[in-house]
Amino acid sequence: MTTKPSTTDLTALITGASSGIGEALARCFARDGHRLVLVARSEGKLQALADTLRAEYGARVDVLAADLTQQGAAHALAVALRRGRRSIDVLVNNAGVLEQGAFTTIAAGRHQELIDLNVSGLTAMLAAFVPAMVARGRGRVLNVASVAAFQPVPGLATYAATKAFVLSLTESLAEELRGSGVTVTALCPGITATAMLTNAAEHNARLSELPGFLISDVNDVAHQGYRACLAGEVIRVPGAINQAMTLAAGATPKWLLRRVVGVVGRKAIQT
Repeated sequence: MTTKPSTTDLTALITGASSGIGEALARCFARDGHRLVLVARSEGKLQALADTLRAEYGARVDVLAADLTQQGAAHALAVALRRGRRSIDVLVNNAGVLEQGAFTTIAAGRHQELIDLNVSGLTAMLAAFVPAMVARGRGRVLNVASVAAFQPVPGLATYAATKAFVLSLTESLAEELRGSGVTVTALCPGITATAMLTNAAEHNARLSELPGFLISDVNDVAHQGYRACLAGEVIRVPGAINQAMTLAAGATPKWLLRRVVGVVGRKAIQT
């Protein structure tokens, strides 16, 4: 019988780890004894987080600065880790970017940046690390999507489309890899209190008027994603309100759903 490795024998690679949900997820993994590889563009922020995790949890942490929008970045990370004889047991694809506003007011290059990171970067990380997991017969993947993946969202058109891609890819891979020892999970949070929300609110005052019950706590979101990932769940939607919204979206005819979210979305982007 094969002995199941303890968390202290496992390494989790977390992208977008320098802030927000990624930072909170890093704390979850560190608290339970995982060894960490933290990835983001800002090496300074990663080093500061690594120092904190070492001090608070005695965590073993490596920092690798990388821009996942660049072609070949994921492959380069995988090569560097192989050279260091480091295998990745848990891959957390958290890196992502959001742009809120009318589609026609957002520069073409910005739309492409969302696609490059949220879609291309995530897919490249999966291609770089999942095959080795399958070859070993074990592994966990957590892809951070969004409740925006379940319906069209005027005002977040490109962002929602990228997250729909993440959700669809996650579900496909979860079935494709069933029985392989590798599981793939999509974490689909709603509006969460992170720097991403703060930045969006600076460009749209209406977001600052959202009632508190609609805004999730980042640590709770991360904890739910962490537990779902280790349990091998396919989809986790944190929060009762978000769960109700996704169920309603699935049960509503598409034409009616478009009309409803269209009314709300157009009001949100009116200046």
